[in-house]
Amino acid sequence: MDTVDRRIIAALRTNGRVTYADLGRQVGLSASAVHERVGKLESSGVITGYHAQVDPRAVGLGVTALVSIHPTDTADDEEVADALGDLPEVESCYRVAGDEAFIVKVRVATVDELERALGRLRRIKGVARTRSTVVLSTRFEGRPNTAEELEG
Repeated sequence: MDTVDRRIIAALRTNGRVTYADLGRQVGLSASAVHERVGKLESSGVITGYHAQVDPRAVGLGVTALVSIHPTDTADDEEVADALGDLPEVESCYRVAGDEAFIVKVRVATVDELERALGRLRRIKGVARTRSTVVLSTRFEGRPNTAEELEG
């Protein structure tokens, strides 16, 4: 991957719907050359997909919490991760170092739904306890890196 590929990735992370012609103008290549590079980035697994970025509140998910998952001594991390993946309210799951095994981002409509979701999390085999932090506001999230940051 070279500097041009990194600039293409940065531009796509900012606007995944940009045309190949506009993308080419941004990185100094023809539309066909950009199309070929994007195809290679997709087939090699660098670009794994495209999605719509949605305001969670606009779709009724007004409560966000970050939940630390503390494992039991006999927990199987893969089984715990699979069970976390089965819960639709778990938006993101990160395997982390430290006392906890995972940190998950949970999005739900109400605090009552958060309480029910936490109960489901605690009932997963291998989960000893959880620690929750409710998000009051989101300053930024999922922002793309700039081309300069990706070049480093």
